Amino acid sequence: MQSISRFTLPNGLLILLKENHNVPVISHWIWYRVGSRDEQPGKTGISHWVEHMQFKGTAHFPPNTLDRAIARLGGVWNAYTHLDWTTYFETMPADKIDLAIKLEADRMVNSAFDPAEVASERTVIIAERQGSENEPVYQLSEAVQAQAFSTHNYRHEVVGDLVDLQTMQRDDLFSHYQTYYRPNNAVVTVAGDFETESMFEQLRQAYEAIPSGEQPARTINPEPAQADERLVTINGTGETTYIKIVYHVPAATHPDFFTLMVADSLLSGAGNLNMFSSGISNRTSRLYRALVERELAVSIHGGLQATIDPFLYSFTAIVHPQSSVDKVIAAIETEIEHLLDTPPSQEEIKRAVKQARALFAYGNESVTNQAFWLGFSEMIASDHWYEGYLAQLEAVTPQAVQSVAQKYLQPQNRTLGVYLPASSDTESQA
Repeated sequence: MQSISRFTLPNGLLILLKENHNVPVISHWIWYRVGSRDEQPGKTGISHWVEHMQFKGTAHFPPNTLDRAIARLGGVWNAYTHLDWTTYFETMPADKIDLAIKLEADRMVNSAFDPAEVASERTVIIAERQGSENEPVYQLSEAVQAQAFSTHNYRHEVVGDLVDLQTMQRDDLFSHYQTYYRPNNAVVTVAGDFETESMFEQLRQAYEAIPSGEQPARTINPEPAQADERLVTINGTGETTYIKIVYHVPAATHPDFFTLMVADSLLSGAGNLNMFSSGISNRTSRLYRALVERELAVSIHGGLQATIDPFLYSFTAIVHPQSSVDKVIAAIETEIEHLLDTPPSQEEIKRAVKQARALFAYGNESVTNQAFWLGFSEMIASDHWYEGYLAQLEAVTPQAVQSVAQKYLQPQNRTLGVYLPASSDTESQA
């Protein structure tokens, strides 16, 4: 793994650089420590809305000009808002990266937030939310997440609650922008075909003059331990029945996190923490063999996210038309109980770790993904988390996997959700 160079400017901006001369491309990312975790009732979805407004231009870069400019130079750009962070990136030919650097330095402080653009984007985001609400999996996931959390801000979806999207105003958005879009609340990560000293100097010249601000106050309500199983049932349209089961699990920095990743790979197939790269088949996983091969479920997938605070480990299943909710839940419970009672074989652990390693390798092939990993790791932990990723996986033992399963995969720690279509007479215990 190539070394990572780390710099901090006087204004607090952290810069992480990783040289890679395999292709003449550079990927530049800027990460802000703000996401739905930082939002209070009445302002849910504000981080995502501010992200949208960052594409509405500045005096120097008017709206609707940058898409053409970046495409004309052979580059791509995008942004993403998550639970814990918001990020923007541009991947460009190496000799054109200066546009990306100038753009991000400019819109860190000079985004316009024109009232007409705010009104227009309100319509776009509400339509985005309403479109998601038409999807059964989204409806189920939102309901389960809200039920699983009673106090922590993770209970809200990143897009925000509809009532908040209808009532927030331009000044709310601009205040949020001014609070969190500061160099001392940001990290720049760059990977690709450059010399470290010259790239640092280019970044220094672009960002150093931007003044730092007060560190944002964080109002985070810790989630109390769950004492009893929670149940959710949604009756909706369509012809398909879905099941979602989630368990509270620790944050990415907890010693159990990497062991849980191996447990996830064993049970439902290796998960991909890099949301910008593809996954691999889960056909060798225990739950796939127990549910899909036996035609109890059409599909089964797991999900473990790396977060700042404790979040959720989930299973999502589509019930086979000839099966039932009870049969699918019973099959999942059987596989979990088997893991609680008996540690997996060393051979199974080797295969699970191999799959997780493969996903990590696939997610590091491009310079875009390399720059992603640098910033993502820094948001939830530090770049050392990224550098020690493989070693942590390879240290996992069968006994450790059984131990974390016994600790977290207990009925009182889970929330069980079922989506029942109106046309279904599928039995449910939820």
